[in-house]
Amino acid sequence: MPQIRHAILIAAPAERVYTLVSTPYGFSQWWSEDVTEMELGFFNRATVYRLSPVHMAAPQSAEWLWESGQEWKGTRLIFDTSSKTGGTMLQFAHADWKAETDYFISATQPGES
Repeated sequence: MPQIRHAILIAAPAERVYTLVSTPYGFSQWWSEDVTEMELGFFNRATVYRLSPVHMAAPQSAEWLWESGQEWKGTRLIFDTSSKTGGTMLQFAHADWKAETDYFISATQPGES
């Protein structure tokens, strides 16, 4: 199945990075300001995506399952951290897409979907 993958070095300790990818507060700091529980709202909540935790192992990994969204439902967000000189390496995958649709292709660029 297709997946989106990124790796980024963040100048912060793994514990701080982990909070950003494993909590509603964290998601509200970088993805959507409108986060309640684990629902991410966009466009005044005209679009809402719901996530459920699959596996959490602080501060190394967090895995989420998308429960809503036409193309996102059933896909997974997988975050893995490792300490590196200068900070934390965050490896990210948005996995298990059903197909490489136009929407999938647009979502492969951060900030594009």
